[in-house]
Amino acid sequence: MLKHFNLKVFAAAVILILCSGIAAFAETEHVNLGEQLPLWSCLPFLGMLLSIAIFPLVKPEWWEHHQLHAAVFWSLLFLVPFAIAFGGHLLIFNILETVLLDYLPFIVLLFGLFVAAGGIVLKGTLVGTTKVNVILLLIGTLLASWIGTTGAAMLMIRPLIKANSWREKKAHVVIFFIFMVANIGGCLTPVGDPPLFLGFLRGVPFFWTMKLFPVMLLNIAILTAVFIVMDRMFYKKEIAAGRSPQDMLGNEEKEPLKVEGAHNFIFIIMIVGAVILNGLLPGFEAFADQATGELKGIDLAGVVFPFNSMIQMAIILIAAFLSMKTTKKTTRELNSFTFAPIAEVAKLFIGIFLTMIPALAILKANGASLGLHDPWQFFWITGLLSSFLDNAPTYLVFLTTAGSVGFTEGIVTTVGTVAPKILMAVSAGAVFMGANTYIGNAPNFMVKSIAEENKIKMPSFFGYMAWSLAILVPTFIIDTLVFFLF
Repeated sequence: MLKHFNLKVFAAAVILILCSGIAAFAETEHVNLGEQLPLWSCLPFLGMLLSIAIFPLVKPEWWEHHQLHAAVFWSLLFLVPFAIAFGGHLLIFNILETVLLDYLPFIVLLFGLFVAAGGIVLKGTLVGTTKVNVILLLIGTLLASWIGTTGAAMLMIRPLIKANSWREKKAHVVIFFIFMVANIGGCLTPVGDPPLFLGFLRGVPFFWTMKLFPVMLLNIAILTAVFIVMDRMFYKKEIAAGRSPQDMLGNEEKEPLKVEGAHNFIFIIMIVGAVILNGLLPGFEAFADQATGELKGIDLAGVVFPFNSMIQMAIILIAAFLSMKTTKKTTRELNSFTFAPIAEVAKLFIGIFLTMIPALAILKANGASLGLHDPWQFFWITGLLSSFLDNAPTYLVFLTTAGSVGFTEGIVTTVGTVAPKILMAVSAGAVFMGANTYIGNAPNFMVKSIAEENKIKMPSFFGYMAWSLAILVPTFIIDTLVFFLF
């Protein structure tokens, strides 16, 4: 009882401190949150990130049952002082704007792809040798740009885990899967990753992002080479320890490969089509004012919930419903399918989305004054912030910043003309560096959860960052030297 009381006292004290700090900056006549919010209003966001990093290490069982409580706690730690300082109307406006325009479309898209891909099973004998692992990684990477990083990740992670079930040490296989399939592979089309979709909505041509192919190719070549060296080393250790691929077969003969639940590809196509349709509908008068570009929809407390977004989510939910209804229960059981991974993402990311409101507002207000002019600067600042903030709004902030620099030639967008190399840098930074942390891109966390469901001991938040610092950061330095420095 005393511990709970102390926690409540501590929370109340922190809320009072934040209230006084935010109130000191608040102005009621003219509200520009980015200019008025103090830097320490980002503390709840930092607390949310630290909770994700630390609690699974020190209190894993408690964390498993209290993720939503932690998300609510840190959210209230920002929202309550914000309400006192700026008033209930602005509070409701920002909550609705974040939930309706960002979180809801985000989680519905993930849910749809998770359900549809979870109904597809690659049956047959796949033995996790280095060669097989590389083939699976490359197939997933190639698919990511066309069915989304989430779709490709959910489709390929279970066959990869099954193929390596005979191994004791296999976390590195999942880590490289996150690097390649859940992030870097999604850079070629707006369907591949949400930041690129936002660019498409703002005038970047659909196939323009194919220009990132040389950058992706170099990254995949480097990561594949590193993986081959590392996986062969682990493979030899497994053999030396007396484990063999034959262990997973027993006395059974190898089964030919075949796909069960292949009709779910229809639902994945429906979901991808819904995303594309969402980008096309604003071109019609019924969905947007053609003179101003403002979207039409339902007005909720000043937030317009766009019709095109509602149509996208409706199609995705219908696809998910049909997938659940038409897929055999035994097929999903072969995939060890449960809703736990998507539930974990939903709980944690509502806290992340709400607590990062001040971080994004401050960044948006000050982005143009950061003195960014060169491609390498845009690549690293977009990428580093995308590692910890949601990469879609971070991309949008720096796309807007690039559009305000004053280029007279380049890609014409609704936020201004952007030099091609600058646009490449912003796009690559947002997509690629989402792989730097578990929270940089939503599929990262989902893949981690599925791996842990299958008894694979994944590294902690900071442990994973050690892998990304050792492998990804040197790769991105090479990208800078080859593509963005000159």
